[in-house]
Amino acid sequence: MASWTKIAALALVLGAWPWPVDAWGPVGHEAVTARAIETLPKGLREFFKSHRLELPTLALESTAPADTPERRFLVDRLLPFPFADLPQREEAFRERFGVAADEVGRLPWLVQESYGRLVEAFRAGEKDHILNEADTLAALVAELCNPLAVSRHHDGTETGQHGLYQRFAVKLPEAMTDQLKLSTDDAHLLENPQAHAFSLMSASYVWVDNVLFLEELAARGKPGYGSIYYDAVKLRMGELLKERLSRAADAVGSYWYTAWTAAGRPPLK
Repeated sequence: MASWTKIAALALVLGAWPWPVDAWGPVGHEAVTARAIETLPKGLREFFKSHRLELPTLALESTAPADTPERRFLVDRLLPFPFADLPQREEAFRERFGVAADEVGRLPWLVQESYGRLVEAFRAGEKDHILNEADTLAALVAELCNPLAVSRHHDGTETGQHGLYQRFAVKLPEAMTDQLKLSTDDAHLLENPQAHAFSLMSASYVWVDNVLFLEELAARGKPGYGSIYYDAVKLRMGELLKERLSRAADAVGSYWYTAWTAAGRPPLK
């Protein structure tokens, strides 16, 4: 993982951008992590259920994962959709884009690094390490399922929708706390976890224009970003939010299951 020095340098490069600190926010992350547990096969599901309150996201005093400029992948600053020739190895990515590579974040590779650590934690059988790394991986995978985390439009600056990320990814889940019923499939083995991260990124990106357009419609004629605004946002964007969080829970469960399998499916207590 990059050193704090590198993170600080990247922050200076992107310092003009108001990076949010809560990612999906406590409510969104809790919904994704809790639902991901339900996607797991029996043995693995029982382990996570019995220790669910030891996961930082689901603890009684839960904490949202800390955010940094690295936890983005603003890929459309470098290539147009569908990003067909995007290098998936970070070394090749940096060779191709040079200094510009430092300006878009490292999210797909952060997922890969966390996945590798989770495999090793399963192999070592260290409960606390497993739970903490599983929670970290869940937060990173969930970010890949956020359209605004993979686009230069992440905060609405270029479209006059300043503060969009906070409103969509943090405040909207809070406004829909009692309505975030996620619909998921069973976790499945990922043939190529590295490639899957980029697949998730592309699947998220197709929603960027929808988020921008629907939020602009919801904000029209509103005096500010109060309850009237969020009533309109829930109506126009609620289903989109639930779809993205549901796909995040699917992906998190599959990454956990694949990591456990790669570790040899050790017994867990």
